[in-house]
Amino acid sequence: MRIKICGLTQVAQAQAIANVGVTDLGFICVQKSPRYVTPTQLATLTAALPGNIGKVGVFANQTVSEMLEFINQGHLTTAQLHGDESPELCQQLRQQRPDIEIIKALRIRDRLSLEAAKNYETVVDALLLDAYHPEQLGGTGHQINWEDLQQFRPAVPWLLAGGLRPDNIQMALSQLHPDGIDLSSGVELSPGIKDLTKVQALMNALQPLHV
Repeated sequence: MRIKICGLTQVAQAQAIANVGVTDLGFICVQKSPRYVTPTQLATLTAALPGNIGKVGVFANQTVSEMLEFINQGHLTTAQLHGDESPELCQQLRQQRPDIEIIKALRIRDRLSLEAAKNYETVVDALLLDAYHPEQLGGTGHQINWEDLQQFRPAVPWLLAGGLRPDNIQMALSQLHPDGIDLSSGVELSPGIKDLTKVQALMNALQPLHV
């Protein structure tokens, strides 16, 4: 299972979290986010990481050229599109960088929101389901109604996000079977500053599940 910790801003924290068994680290490339990192900061962060860690840039409603600046400078392995990007824009990014994994995040308000997944299954590598918030695109700590996801079986792998914490991850994974999980605010002291104790608690909680 993929275990992604998102919203890193500090090199020392990124290195420490990379060493506890996570598979991916996420970096917010959206300027209005409190977890935003510049292309230069991103390059410094990713250069300090081991090669086997996925390096995910999180974007929202940005142009392909804007995303490419971060992808190229930060040597990213994955672009996560967290805004209202169309399938066509996903395809444009794919044409520019066919070597990059593309994840489309969907903000789930109810079961009808899941219908949008069908529009992206043929143009992205994976989906990420996050909780809907009217003003924020992610990192809200809000939880999806897991019952709405019980029958969710997309044609591509999917990651569960939205209000996940060390103390509820076992319950989430007992009800749902995503291909990965994504945490940000659930393992934070403040936006962009992670709580390494919580990250370790998460890994400890996952151990009995053999992920």
